[in-house]
Amino acid sequence: MTGGPLAGVLVVALEQAVAAPLATRTLADLGARVIKIEHPAGGDFTRRYDDVAHGMAAHFVWLNRGKESVTLDLTRPAARAALHALLARADILVSNLGPGATGRLGIGPGDLAALHPRLIGIEISGYGSGGPLSGKRAYDLLVQAEAGACAITGRPGEPAKPGPPYADTSTGLYAAIAALSALAERGRTGRGRQIAVSMFVTVTELMGYALTWTRYTGVDQQPVEMGSPAVAPYGGYPTADGRIVVLGTTNDGEWQRLARQMLGRDDLAADSRYARNDDRVRRRDELDAVLREWCSSRELAEIQEAADAAGIGNAVYRTPVEVINHPHLAARDRWREVPTPTGPVVGLLPPLMFDGQAMPMGPVPGLGEHTKAVLTEMGIDPARIIS
Repeated sequence: MTGGPLAGVLVVALEQAVAAPLATRTLADLGARVIKIEHPAGGDFTRRYDDVAHGMAAHFVWLNRGKESVTLDLTRPAARAALHALLARADILVSNLGPGATGRLGIGPGDLAALHPRLIGIEISGYGSGGPLSGKRAYDLLVQAEAGACAITGRPGEPAKPGPPYADTSTGLYAAIAALSALAERGRTGRGRQIAVSMFVTVTELMGYALTWTRYTGVDQQPVEMGSPAVAPYGGYPTADGRIVVLGTTNDGEWQRLARQMLGRDDLAADSRYARNDDRVRRRDELDAVLREWCSSRELAEIQEAADAAGIGNAVYRTPVEVINHPHLAARDRWREVPTPTGPVVGLLPPLMFDGQAMPMGPVPGLGEHTKAVLTEMGIDPARIIS
């Protein structure tokens, strides 16, 4: 892609699944040129997860727009030489191969620092080095389970994995932040950095509140379905017209407004048993019962109007089918067609806006679509590599 704040930055990606592809797609969205290295025999395995997006996999089209695909069998010396020729021109290498894979390929952190001192290397791993889990495979669910995220999701005795792959996506975004930071530093020093990003470390960081609460209370905080164990009342409540409205209070002032202005219950607002958030959390079931009764006798629109008038946060529980047709996304013109080898697919614009404008979204590449062109650009005869 051309244009954008990262125009002129070349990123090489040795990636698969979600974490690294989201990191490099974020860089591509910002204008970097991203060359995705894939194995000729199938490439990134998410290409084959399903075929729902006009013959392409939903994961792959989500995570790989704006990239060029080059197929190299890195077990072959000529392919590894081609990779190093590419790295000599690159600004950033992002990888999330299996444990020890980059070292076996001669592109581990020490190798890169010696051979390509200006290159910023970002290696994403499951658990990081030096621990008893370092050699284990790490998928999103496995890491979330190991880091305690599943224990605070769902309901007591019925743990659940959060729907979006937060271990993967948060790690990918941390990796992108690291890349941008290292680029800024290299502008001052002229040297790259070798950066490690661990999925497990990322999720335990995101578990900060829960871990801190448990450390200082000595007990595990129990999940509360759509609510939060930290504040009350806060959750989803059925309405008279068959919807679920989500209401929340995050401080004592909001509780007072909810009780007096929205519910018309001065008695609840004045009741010392509910005065502080800690008190309300201990009596969550009592307050949820009050809200369920109040909401069940009113339609969604009436409840939201009352909540807005009282300055109480509120939302509607929606399914993905409803979100696709969400009026807010439509009003803000957030959907765009993205070219793919099998025809255009629809995707959301990147979240970041620059001067009121979103970055353009490049096409999703076919496997090896750019191999010959990129190798030729590097001064390498494609016939030496492709056979």
